[in-house]
Amino acid sequence: MGDSIITIVAIVLAAILMFVFPLMTMSDRTDDISQLTVQTATTEFVDNVRTTGKLTLDDYAAFEQKITATGNSYDIEMEVKVLDENPGKKTTQANSTKIGENVYYSMYTSQILDAIASTNGSKKVLALKEGDMFSTSVKNTNTTLSQQLKNFFYTVAGNDTYTIAAQHGGYVTANGSGD
Repeated sequence: MGDSIITIVAIVLAAILMFVFPLMTMSDRTDDISQLTVQTATTEFVDNVRTTGKLTLDDYAAFEQKITATGNSYDIEMEVKVLDENPGKKTTQANSTKIGENVYYSMYTSQILDAIASTNGSKKVLALKEGDMFSTSVKNTNTTLSQQLKNFFYTVAGNDTYTIAAQHGGYVTANGSGD
């Protein structure tokens, strides 16, 4: 009787070692590849907007298509901090070439998408100017196979956690035109 229980335990352990751990390893590698793809796409998207000073719906759609090609769904958050130069006020700063202070106001994802949404077949461009700031943050919203396996075996990741995320931002270096 004792030998049969040991045999069953040995078979279960062998099955886990032969099938589950390689599956976990491969799913972790898939998440790593997705992470690299999303980070690269996010960096390219933000740098393109920063260097051209323009954001179009086509650019956003191409970015969204690149990251969803990984097989995951993502929450994309964009922010534009628009430089609002106010030259009408006196300043106490040491900069003698400008009168006034520079203030940023923010536009977020829904406002940005409204600004670039095409109407009546005409394409709109969100034109940015030198000194504006643009940033994008991406997080996966679905549970990957790796997360499911880890939740099953370790209960490491909760329902609100994400494994694939990227963010990038910086100053706009060129003036975009609104055409």
